[in-house]
Amino acid sequence: MTRPIILDVDTGTDDAIAIMIAGLSTEIDLVGCTTVWGNHAVDRCTDNTLRVLDLIERPDVPVHKGLGKPFAPIPFQFPGHIDSAREIIHPADFPVPATTRGASGQHAVEWLVETLRSTTRRITLVPVAPLTNIATAVTLDPTIVDAVEEIVIMGGSHALGNVTPSAEANIWHDPVAADVVFRAGFERLVLVPLDATHRATVTGAQNDAIRRIGTPAATAAAALIRQRIDGYTKTQQQETPDAAPVHDALCVAYLLDPDVLDLTPLHVQVETTGFASYGRTIIDTARRSGETANAFVALDADAELFNTILSRSLAQAE
Repeated sequence: MTRPIILDVDTGTDDAIAIMIAGLSTEIDLVGCTTVWGNHAVDRCTDNTLRVLDLIERPDVPVHKGLGKPFAPIPFQFPGHIDSAREIIHPADFPVPATTRGASGQHAVEWLVETLRSTTRRITLVPVAPLTNIATAVTLDPTIVDAVEEIVIMGGSHALGNVTPSAEANIWHDPVAADVVFRAGFERLVLVPLDATHRATVTGAQNDAIRRIGTPAATAAAALIRQRIDGYTKTQQQETPDAAPVHDALCVAYLLDPDVLDLTPLHVQVETTGFASYGRTIIDTARRSGETANAFVALDADAELFNTILSRSLAQAE
């Protein structure tokens, strides 16, 4: 039996690969994609999402455009905070063929609430973007969390940040929304932070092997991963040279094989008021807070297994 999932995306390079492997998998029923601002403005993220679904010949998957600004204003944005790095890693000129298809008319938040209210199957939510849409949906109807079997979030960090020294981009872009989601009462919340995604990188050699698979999805994914490798080489210090994480794809890989992540039940709190710490996920690894664990947190990942899942998924015919 296939697992129904909804992907909430701000489609740049890694979201695109997450969409590909979810949309190509015979084990996943991709119910729909919702889009939100993040890597780019929401209109561009929506267009990129449609392009990827066209590439893998999944016009049956609806795309619902969501919110284009944070759930709550960001008080500490600073000029050019990550724009230059973002443009290198997530180029405006998206290397996937254009689409003539448009988004579905129903707003993402409205569709999320309606879908989760009416579903007869519990659904897995996979937000790999700022949590603005999800926070708004659970604020409008808190009972929809009961329809969610599992929520798998790409975001946050314990040991490193990528937009500030202490914060990861998806959480930093809308910490108040993230705080709402962590407090919403989901039965099972899995957090895949930078600590895990940076342990499951794709090297240049592994990416060359993906390109040689030769399917349209593999060819496009290899171009996107090469963009990421070049971008990370230019903008960030890397433990492994000529390599890059593919953050969002790791969340979908986990759904296909949970062994790819090493999960630990921990309490996670989102910093919404600090200055230097704004947007930080405070992950209580030492269990000093006295709070009950509210998330299964991945602090490590199996890089070899991730690359196997990625290659196997991209080899599937559309």
